[in-house]
Amino acid sequence: MAACVSRVELAVSCRSLLDRDLGSRSDPLCVLLQDAGGGQWAELDRTEKIKNCQDPEFCKKLVVDYYFEKVQKLKFSVYDIDNKSFDLNDDDYLGGVECTLGQVVSSSVFTRPLELKPGKPAGKGTITVNEIKDTRVVYLEIEAQNLDKKDFLGKSDPFLEFYKQSDAGTWQLVYRSEVIKNNLNPCWRKFSVPLQTFCGGDFNKPIKVQCADHDGDGSHDLIGTLETTLAQMQTAGAGSLVEYECIHPEKKQKKKNYKNSGIIRIKSCKIETEYSFLDYVMGGCQINFTVGVDFTASNGDPKSPDSLHYISPDGINEYLIAIWSVGSVVQDYDTDKLFPAFGFGAQVPPSWQVSHEFALNFNLSNPYCQGIQGIVDAYRQILPQIRLYGPTNFSPIINHVARFAAHSLQQGTAAQYFILLIITDGEITDLDQTRQAIVNASKLPMSIIIVGVGEADFKAMEFLDGDNGVLKSVTGEPAARDIVQFVPFRQFKNAPQEALSQMVLAEVPKQLVSYYKWQGWPPLKLPELK
Repeated sequence: MAACVSRVELAVSCRSLLDRDLGSRSDPLCVLLQDAGGGQWAELDRTEKIKNCQDPEFCKKLVVDYYFEKVQKLKFSVYDIDNKSFDLNDDDYLGGVECTLGQVVSSSVFTRPLELKPGKPAGKGTITVNEIKDTRVVYLEIEAQNLDKKDFLGKSDPFLEFYKQSDAGTWQLVYRSEVIKNNLNPCWRKFSVPLQTFCGGDFNKPIKVQCADHDGDGSHDLIGTLETTLAQMQTAGAGSLVEYECIHPEKKQKKKNYKNSGIIRIKSCKIETEYSFLDYVMGGCQINFTVGVDFTASNGDPKSPDSLHYISPDGINEYLIAIWSVGSVVQDYDTDKLFPAFGFGAQVPPSWQVSHEFALNFNLSNPYCQGIQGIVDAYRQILPQIRLYGPTNFSPIINHVARFAAHSLQQGTAAQYFILLIITDGEITDLDQTRQAIVNASKLPMSIIIVGVGEADFKAMEFLDGDNGVLKSVTGEPAARDIVQFVPFRQFKNAPQEALSQMVLAEVPKQLVSYYKWQGWPPLKLPELK
């Protein structure tokens, strides 16, 4: 098995760093090291240096390959940089923290005290590491005009800083531009920031842009600020620029005829496209197909021609048509073509206990059938060997597939997606438990397709589909996303076979993409950029 690698982007910030510089604050930089064995640490990445700062928010993200199956020991080390050399041995150590990548990625916010050595805290210093998720990226092109002159001998050396407002109302740095020397009408390089970093994915979150004159000693002079939102900036492009006045608050207060300290223009603001279903499939996402067949007594005796399980002289019934129709489409996305198939609601030999998740091949430890034909063969063989019974419980088989989906979820990549096809005559007994099972499953990489056979009233199935509003569990917990698609077979009685599969599978691509987008997971292998 090839290892599933996902790249993790980590944003680092520190608070209350030690002061190592006489007369000024430290100039910190953070290095990410990985345990290379034998007491050796190998550098993976480092942030930029920030001048004169005890509470740095590093702009550059640290990138590391994440392997679920390995314990990856990491060390975040913070140094006070006093010279231009790349080597850190001649710089003051401000503290570090050792942890595993698993600890970082499994915490929504990972904050630890910095230590000079194990057990010895580095003053009150702390480090916070956040994993950056979301596949969307904001691209911006910005220029300015008529900026205030700040330097005594020359013009200003302007640079921009973008801040987003946190939920607590504080401003957090998300991007710092390059400095353009001696220019009051600068045009900065096009740049990109992950949407999540830029505004937490909220297009209406306040963004503060600060324009300042760069000074070598870190005491940058403010030229002016403006406030906007990503939604406002997005109106830029195709000949229409978005303009803002750059305002210096103190000048505005003091000077009566103060107009502004320059104009900042958004030339273009684009959000790059999100990944499509094909990107995920071509990127190596396996779609695992499981079938659950309703063998309850309400279907009628399989030997009787009016039973839904009666196999006609030409060898078919509605259950078999549904399995063929949906399976023939899904099987293309599964490389091993091994499909688990289960029955529920029958008495099963040898004990004749009622079972709600028995393997159609009677081998629960290996319930896989070879191809769709294998499911059809297993169904035909088991039919005369079981007694149709009841009640009609959906939750055991939903929870069964959910266990596999939950297991695959640990890989932390878009590697596996699960589709459960339930074929039923629609009389459901455990509606409350099934609602809870679906709400739980909505947080997992899975979709549920229910095909209703026969002429029953399918109100309960339509309720589970949730098209009329979000499905909620009995306790009121809403589904994280809509994962159930219900289709009554009778609508397709006289239609070509592919009509049923098109109808039931139409939602799956959207559901798969919505799941990975919700997780912030890119395709396993990213599409080649042409």
